[in-house]
Amino acid sequence: MRRVLTVMILAALFIPISASVLSYAEEYVPRELKGYMTNIAHRGAFAYAPENTMSAFYKAIEMGADYIEFDVQMSKDGIPVIIHDSTLNRTTNGNGYISDYTLKQLKSLDAGSWYGKEYVGETIPTLDEFLVEYGGKVNILIELKYPELYPGIEEKVAIALREFNLVQYDSHEVIIQSFNHESLKLSKELLPEIPHAVLVSKDWRKITIHQLEEIATFADYFNPSLNMVTSELVELVHHTNMSMYAYTVRNPSEAGRLYSLGVDGIISDFPDYAKLVVK
Repeated sequence: MRRVLTVMILAALFIPISASVLSYAEEYVPRELKGYMTNIAHRGAFAYAPENTMSAFYKAIEMGADYIEFDVQMSKDGIPVIIHDSTLNRTTNGNGYISDYTLKQLKSLDAGSWYGKEYVGETIPTLDEFLVEYGGKVNILIELKYPELYPGIEEKVAIALREFNLVQYDSHEVIIQSFNHESLKLSKELLPEIPHAVLVSKDWRKITIHQLEEIATFADYFNPSLNMVTSELVELVHHTNMSMYAYTVRNPSEAGRLYSLGVDGIISDFPDYAKLVVK
């Protein structure tokens, strides 16, 4: 019943949302601006399924996302797992820190019922499970989440990607990002073939060209909070030969504004927004 009501509500909202997106794009996007805005599904299709689950990833592909973004941490026994928070409380029926649980214990938890009854029984995926299902079939943006809590996580991710033959020069099928720039440097040393992206928050509003040039020595993408994006920042990032994926888009007007400013892509809970704006 809840699923039916959700579908009815979304159906009722679809027309005004689409109109808002198109109206905003027509008003703000310069006519001469032609191109494509990469569409990254944040934690999968988070707006439509429980985040960082196989259901969310499947939904993102179904909706035509260009990339699936997800967060990697590690279990107590050193297995890379896909989950956002450092604790289990919000998105599972468990409590406490992920690092205190073995993989077997983590897999016994329910990671879907908090979102809806139809997702009861969803489990926390491992990185390997994701790569078995989707490796080489969809572009992925991997965030090293809280790597300071998990010594060696960079190497574990590198090993997994190599085992699945996903490490190739001049390919953007896999991108690794992190707020921890020292961790990102280490990952880049381990995987020089793969593009890397620095994540930054609004605290970096006053970033200089010199700082960007330094970042460009180990990163290929500069991914900022959407609130700090200006046309000047986009220009500076592009000047240093980096691309920009802004996060986290949760309404159509944000998507339209970012498109008008020239970002290369958006990381969004709604994989349908980017395509609507570009159209």
